[in-house]
Amino acid sequence: MNITRYDRDPLDTIFRLQDDIARALNPRNAQPRENVSSRVWSPSVDVFEDNDCIIIRADLPGVNQEDIDIEMNGDTLTIKGERKFDDEERKDGYVRLERQYGAFQRSFTIGVPVDINAVKASYRNGILELTLPKVEVSRPKKVQISAE
Repeated sequence: MNITRYDRDPLDTIFRLQDDIARALNPRNAQPRENVSSRVWSPSVDVFEDNDCIIIRADLPGVNQEDIDIEMNGDTLTIKGERKFDDEERKDGYVRLERQYGAFQRSFTIGVPVDINAVKASYRNGILELTLPKVEVSRPKKVQISAE
């Protein structure tokens, strides 16, 4: 199975490198970026495959179920939504903000045929679990050798 991730934000890598260099050159005065970002962030996921299905678990703590959108288009699965910052009026009083807020998106190219009509999603304790059943054709089949 080939699952391809293609939604990594190159600017995030540059900003982290910039922060690391600033801390290395002047550790006493360097401050990492501490603001609520409006950039798209990517939740962490685990992908598991067995003979019958592909299971994807995404960490989305603090995201309301109604703010999650899942779409299957051909062999591409997209999970997107938004984690809202609930305390806008007190944002200036925060000393440190490490959790990411705003829109998020993850897209995967699923390398096997999936029964789109049987895809199931559940959301509990901040974890989104998707079950993508494989189409019968793509399941491995053991071939018995007969003696002649």
